[in-house]
Parts: sequence; C-alpha cells; structure tokens
Amino acid sequence: MLVHEDQPFNAEPPRHALADALLTPLDAFYVRNHGPVPEIDAEQWRLTVDGLVARPLQLSMEELQGRFPVSDVTATLACAGNRRAALAAVRPLPGEHLWGPGAVSTARWTGVRLADILAAAGPRPDAAHVAFGAPDLASDVDPHQPFGASVPMGKALSPEVLLAWAMNGQPLPTVHGAPLRVVVPGWIGARSVKWLCHITAAPEPSDNYFQAVAYRLLPPDPEPSTSRPGLGIPLGPAPVTCDILSPDDGAHVPAGLTPITGYAYAGEDRTIARVDVSLDHGRTWTQANLDPPAGPWAWQHWHSLLQLPAGTTEVTARAWDTTGTTQPETPQQLWNPKGYANNSWARLRVHST
Repeated sequence: MLVHEDQPFNAEPPRHALADALLTPLDAFYVRNHGPVPEIDAEQWRLTVDGLVARPLQLSMEELQGRFPVSDVTATLACAGNRRAALAAVRPLPGEHLWGPGAVSTARWTGVRLADILAAAGPRPDAAHVAFGAPDLASDVDPHQPFGASVPMGKALSPEVLLAWAMNGQPLPTVHGAPLRVVVPGWIGARSVKWLCHITAAPEPSDNYFQAVAYRLLPPDPEPSTSRPGLGIPLGPAPVTCDILSPDDGAHVPAGLTPITGYAYAGEDRTIARVDVSLDHGRTWTQANLDPPAGPWAWQHWHSLLQLPAGTTEVTARAWDTTGTTQPETPQQLWNPKGYANNSWARLRVHST
C-alpha cells in the first residue's frame, strides 16, 4: 500500500494490485479515514434508528442478522479525491492528500438492506433524508467531531444500499468499518459511513461538517478556508471515469504489440458503454474490449492490444457511459479548491525499446 498518512491511516494500493481481479483483496482495498479507528465493543454495540420515524429502533448485531433478510451486493467504492494528484499539478492543493489513481476498490458486501431497516422503523412522510452517524472523531476539523453523512430518502430506500458486516465473504475488517458500515453503491465513498451506530430520518440533509462543508465541489475562485455550510455542490453520484492499471506510469516495455488494461466505472445507475484508448494524444482512438461487469454497481475491467512504437508514448484512455456522457479532456477543466472529482482522461507514459 502507498501510505499517505499513518494517523489517521490513509492509503491506496498501487495500480497493479487492482488489475488482477474484479474483487479487490481486503489487504489492497484503499483506506480513507478522517480520524483514528475507533475502539468498539461488538458485544455492547447497538444501532439506533430514530428521527422522523413511527417506531424508533435499537438493534444489536444478533437482532440485525436474525430479524432481517441477508443480502449481497458487489459494488465499487471510490474516494472523491481519487486522482487528486493530477489536479494538484495544475494548481497547488495545500493540506490535501495527493491521492493517485488507487483510491478506488471493489468488494462483494454482505449485510441487510437499509430499506428493510427503515420499513421496520416507519419513516414519516416528511422524512426526506437519512443521516448516518459514527463514533470516529475527525482530527482534520476544529473542533473535532464525529464523521457523518446523509443521502436522500429515495436513495436510502433503493435495494442496493446495504448495512454491511462482511466483504468478500470475510468479516468486515476494523479499518473498513466493523462491526457495521453503510455501503451506498454508485455514490462517492464518503457517503458509505464506517463504524455505523446511528441512523436518523430527517427533513433536511445532515448538518455534519462532512456533508454540509466538506465533500462539496467549490467554485475555482475561493480558498478552501473560506468554506461555509452550504457553499458549493454537494457530491453524491460518482461521475463516469476510467484509468489505466497496466503497464504502470513510467514503465519500460518492449516495443511492439503491448497489452494495456484498466478499469472503467460509472456512478449511480449508469454503466459503461465504451472505453477508447489512444497513443497519439487523442487524435485517433482504438476501442478497448470490455470484460463483463461483476454487477450493475461495479467497475468493468477493459483491455486492449496496441502497437507501441520505440521511444516514449503517452497512453490515453476515456470512458463513455450508457447516457452518452464521457470524461473531460484535462484536469485544468476540473480544478477546484478541494481537489475532488477528477474524472479527466486517464494518461500515463511508457518507454519502449
């Protein structure tokens, strides 16, 4: 893992670790934390469901697993700051982790549908949002506060949204949110709150710092220090994106026919329609072959066999989703003061002899 910070722990896998399988191994799954991993007694842990509901709940893990149907979903999670380093090359982003292309991973999640929990609690008609609370204290805000987020009620009731206690058939690791985390497929990873302990039905989005101030797309002119609640666009559904996983950036490979592989991902309920690869800065394109997806909420791997000339070649890739939307060409078009949502064309250079 490429560690950006030890405390709180933030790390991403190298490209090649994501190229081997559609499901990311647990020890290669990216980690994004805003504070120390909390110590939770699983026996004493309870999930509280309250707010604008007819029947408030307090559930132990045993009750959660025994009372509601178990469900699985294969879903890709991506940090909103994935590929931030390319935005920082356009203009500095002081204080931000310069994530490379590895803050994205895919797992098969096992748990219960959030919709089933909400049905048991009985949301009132004026409950328009569902907020998630956790005990981890974020150390990158002053004063320190627990991490939190919310999603609209319509998304919360979608069958793919899970409260998960396992990933890839194994118990959820502590660093990934044990004993329970939210998994919100198709949305930025920040909405999939780890170490979940509280669900609140509310009339408005959460006023937690990480919903009201952070994880918002600010205009390119203000400094991040001027952020205030409600400024900018709240990040939710993930944009269409792709990246190259092999060969690595700066790799030395023989000239001639060379396999090039990567992933492509479209958020919310969109899927990938096409991936194009170019060896001449986008003047001409070759359509890549798409592998079958691991599920409707997961990335697709793609591969192409291209003739690399001797010398240095810039390999470029772009994806299209099923709505006909494609990626912006350059990071310059996307720069923002927090370095979020860089889904510009994927680029790397290889050297051939």
